[in-house]
Amino acid sequence: MEFLCDEMLKGLGRWLRAAGYDVAVEPDGTSDKVLLERARDEGRILLTRDRRFAEQLPNSDKVVLLDCYQEDDCIGELSEKLQVNWLYKPFSRCLVCNTPLIEATSEQWDQVPDFSRQRATRVLYCPSCEQLFWDGSHVKRMKERLKRAAGVA
Repeated sequence: MEFLCDEMLKGLGRWLRAAGYDVAVEPDGTSDKVLLERARDEGRILLTRDRRFAEQLPNSDKVVLLDCYQEDDCIGELSEKLQVNWLYKPFSRCLVCNTPLIEATSEQWDQVPDFSRQRATRVLYCPSCEQLFWDGSHVKRMKERLKRAAGVA
């Protein structure tokens, strides 16, 4: 599954990326028309909380209306509506720009702060935005949240 999140669901989009899904997020203020066109052109499922917008559309499994406000509630509601595997491919995509991550080179490992580098078992690199990601304590907390979303924890 590939997703497109409107501006109200950016946080959910980040969690879907953490789970390994291809998730596009449009900038704030993007028109409904542009959202629909992108979802259609790229074969993405459009996730929105905009009831007025969703009610104007014909019934489609390509638009999912969520009635949630907190991220955990959105995660739960999306899990009920779609078969989202929250442990699909954890931490395989850039949380910032959605690009698939690659293993970091030894030179990139050297860019990780000493304290973190000594404890990290893996460092990943985003070739698009040049971010480095390593398995620090924040990743452990995020994995636990993904496990709870998947009903495993």
